[in-house]
Amino acid sequence: MMEKDNKRDHEESDSSSPEKFMRMEDTTHAINNNVCKVNTLAQFQSETGETAGPPIELPLSLARDKLQQILNTLLEQEEQTPYSFFVNEKEVTGSLNGVIDSSTSEEKVMVILYQPQAVFRVRAITRCTSSLAGHAEAVLSASFSPDGQHLASGSGDTTVRFWDINTETPHFTCKGHRHWVLVTAWSPDSVCLASGCKAGQIFIWDPKTGKQMGRALTGHKQWVTSLCWQPLHLTPSGECTRLASAGKDGDVRIWNTKLGSCEMVLSNHLQCVTALRWSGEDLLYSASQDRTIKVWRASDGTMCRTLQGHGHWVNTLALNTDYALRTGAFDPEALMKDRPEITSADKRQAHAEKCYKEALAAAGGVERLASGSDDFTLFLWEPARNKKPIERMTGHQQLVNDVKFSPDTRIIASASFDKSIRLWSGLNGKFLGVLRGHVCGVYQVAWSADSRLLVSGSKDSTLKVWNMSTKKIEIDLPGHADEVFTVDWSPDGQRVVSGGKDKILKIWRR
Repeated sequence: MMEKDNKRDHEESDSSSPEKFMRMEDTTHAINNNVCKVNTLAQFQSETGETAGPPIELPLSLARDKLQQILNTLLEQEEQTPYSFFVNEKEVTGSLNGVIDSSTSEEKVMVILYQPQAVFRVRAITRCTSSLAGHAEAVLSASFSPDGQHLASGSGDTTVRFWDINTETPHFTCKGHRHWVLVTAWSPDSVCLASGCKAGQIFIWDPKTGKQMGRALTGHKQWVTSLCWQPLHLTPSGECTRLASAGKDGDVRIWNTKLGSCEMVLSNHLQCVTALRWSGEDLLYSASQDRTIKVWRASDGTMCRTLQGHGHWVNTLALNTDYALRTGAFDPEALMKDRPEITSADKRQAHAEKCYKEALAAAGGVERLASGSDDFTLFLWEPARNKKPIERMTGHQQLVNDVKFSPDTRIIASASFDKSIRLWSGLNGKFLGVLRGHVCGVYQVAWSADSRLLVSGSKDSTLKVWNMSTKKIEIDLPGHADEVFTVDWSPDGQRVVSGGKDKILKIWRR
């Protein structure tokens, strides 16, 4: 018994040796540190690097809505503006605790990056309110006018149709094309719609009468693959008359739709031109199956540079200012009123310029271009400044069908035949997340006006609405009998239109 007691005494005296004591003290100190670290010194900072107020001590348990209130007070905002918050590129969705990692030093000031969100909120669509029959072949394109007052669709049955969005009934059937209508494009002032077909012809239509405006624009030797209008703020009189078209013949043509004449032909691509974008800086970007993207000066047709990097056909292009260029003449908040404000051409032009400058400022003052390709990758470019890409975005396992920037310019969504949609930063191209749920390839995506929701149309015959804060499905919308080729969200946020192989147009609402 005495021997056991001596042994225990010896062990106890051993446990109080200096080395063991120091180890225990360190562990206790670390535990206390974690327990005690309930506050942190934080500095609010905008995307452009401007600070809001001095650094302030905040509890780590502080919820996102409290951060909103503190920031609005610091910025002396009369009306409460909603913001998103990021720490080390992680979004604050709950409290600050959720974004702090163990490496965060106690002495360092935590930078909380804030980004303003749209004041208005678009509610998710939940049901199909109309199935519009009429087309005799697949619906290949469907889109709302920039003012949200008209809806048009183009089909393999050679017709363009206008639909009454209030009564959700057919309005006009426009005949003139001799072959499939492949693409349609609304003028930014909503005055007319351009349509291009497989026979290489382009027609301009009046949505109010359904009549053809001027004569057919002929010149492409093969089918028309893409159309885009000159941005409204660049037009001389607030009247949209210049239209760019791309063809399978490898040419890009700029037309004067008022005179019905071709102003210039831009020939440098070696193969089919697949996509066109007319930027707010009056540059034209054309993507081609020759794996390049060309930058043209729209004023005189000079080729400025060639963007190279893709290893296969380039399918799709998107500008971070696309949404502002599309709807710039019409304020989404004004569109949400019962009687939208219709203003004069010069006022619309001034509003379009203001919207474009605001979108550019939100993007850090730079117009960026995203390109998607058959090589499964995307590239992010600053094409007016540099011919080298900012980022090569990899992750898709199949070819990329569609790319869209969110209206606030901050997120790029890419749709692919690998059944997924991937999200990337609109500033630097960094990967943000993946949306999975479709069981077949995704053809097209469309953003809601407030950038909080995304809708996708797929080969699996469904539409899906995705929530950007949770990166999950908000609602699943079956209903089509076959593949969904085209989707568009109206600028006023009220409706989504979809069309596809079943020859039916569906309108979805809350």
